[in-house]
Amino acid sequence: MGFVQQILSLNLPKEHGNVTALTEFSEMWYGVFLWAVVSSLVFHLPAALLALATLRRHKMARFMPIAILLMSILGPLCGGVLTSAAIAGVYKAAGKKMIPLEALVFGVGQSFCVLVISFLRVLATL
Repeated sequence: MGFVQQILSLNLPKEHGNVTALTEFSEMWYGVFLWAVVSSLVFHLPAALLALATLRRHKMARFMPIAILLMSILGPLCGGVLTSAAIAGVYKAAGKKMIPLEALVFGVGQSFCVLVISFLRVLATL
């Protein structure tokens, strides 16, 4: 109960046990960006393997897994850099410290939002 109340009141811990908080802009940016890249790879790798297994005999579509893997890297490099910098900039401007768990949530959240938007965009074309 204390954990939920702590999150709802936004009094996030500055240091938790042996975990040190991220205080500099570059540390916060790198933490969020790194998790965005890793989670993007985790989301795209099964899709690329599925495409490889199902399209391996197709003349042109057999190269689709390469495009999927490229997007798993190019997406965070283009959009993830900017959104991670925006998140880190807000934290720095507010004078708050970021714990690594927050960097994980923001990084995975970015990839999850891209995943949801991608599925919704496909459904809109049907």
